[in-house]
Amino acid sequence: MQNKPMYQSEYNVNTAGMGSVVSTNKVLKNTYMLLGMTLAFSALTAGISMAVGLPHGAAIILTLVGFGLLFVVHKMADTSKGLLAIFAFTGVMGASLGPLLNAYAGMPGGPALVMQALGGTAVVFFGLSAYALTTRKDFSFMGGFLMVGLLVAVVGMIANIFLNIPALSLTISAAVVMIMSGLILFDTSRIIHGGETNYIRATVSLYLNIYNLFIHMLSLLTALGGDD
Repeated sequence: MQNKPMYQSEYNVNTAGMGSVVSTNKVLKNTYMLLGMTLAFSALTAGISMAVGLPHGAAIILTLVGFGLLFVVHKMADTSKGLLAIFAFTGVMGASLGPLLNAYAGMPGGPALVMQALGGTAVVFFGLSAYALTTRKDFSFMGGFLMVGLLVAVVGMIANIFLNIPALSLTISAAVVMIMSGLILFDTSRIIHGGETNYIRATVSLYLNIYNLFIHMLSLLTALGGDD
């Protein structure tokens, strides 16, 4: 039996490696393209929600609908209906921000705080994404720590609904900003290293990171500005 020439084995390995890189780059490209479109759509629905003066009660209902649509997105992510589902999800989540943004916009210096939070969110996202893409480091080791931190933050938010302690609210917002920053690194790393090959699921993960980062950065900036 003849052995395969050495160069043929090396060629097969190199071809497989190139195929993996091409596949990863395609997922990255599709993810960032879809992320940009869904964020723009969320901004549009948030603007409409603000313009019509959506009440807080309706915003809570929309948030609950959004959680339901999140499961739909994950279920349909491998089908063509996944794109419709993700736009429905991000549109609803954007609309749910209307009352919150109106409340901040009505505060002294509120519009400036909203713009600062938007700018800060953009800087954090692009900075961390660029770092993960440039260094190509594997941040999968952060997964367990980030999930535990997120659970603790959620418990703290639920508790503070009843306790209503400003210092605790400030601490939670700061913690969530750090956790979401870590998740941006974690999720980007997963795409780079082939841990996530579905661009719809990848987009949802990054969208939620940005969404929560913005909300809690806005809260943090407002608290530090002495307006809470």
